[in-house]
Amino acid sequence: MQRILFVCTGNTCRSPMAEAILNEKHIDGIEVKSAGIYAATGSEASTHAKRVLDDNKISHNHRSSLLTGAEVEWADLILTMTDSHKFAIQQQFPQAVVKLFTLKEYTGEPFNHDVVDPYGGSLGMYEATYRELNELIDKAIEIFKS
Repeated sequence: MQRILFVCTGNTCRSPMAEAILNEKHIDGIEVKSAGIYAATGSEASTHAKRVLDDNKISHNHRSSLLTGAEVEWADLILTMTDSHKFAIQQQFPQAVVKLFTLKEYTGEPFNHDVVDPYGGSLGMYEATYRELNELIDKAIEIFKS
């Protein structure tokens, strides 16, 4: 079983979308969770995030959670949405450095390792983020399988 943890800021937009996208692909041997480095525990995913997932027929039932040592320990691979998330985790959990990457870094993007935060933006921004995440996760799956 490979345990993958997606991390963003508040755990209401990018990381829950990434978690739902990967879960929906039903890959044997992969367990996935998400958390936020500054999350308020128990919040629902943002309205637009839920709408985009619904529009793409991806099931979801999300409540935000703050990143803790327990999640870091649980994960075999931690994929962040930005370089700043990665840096914050390195500072707080230095033992995680060997399993910590931005999603774009992990999938081989040579520059700009940040997935843009759609928080507070239009539905179109969330749709663009969804498309980007879906494409990156498809690339990541190929790496998981190799």
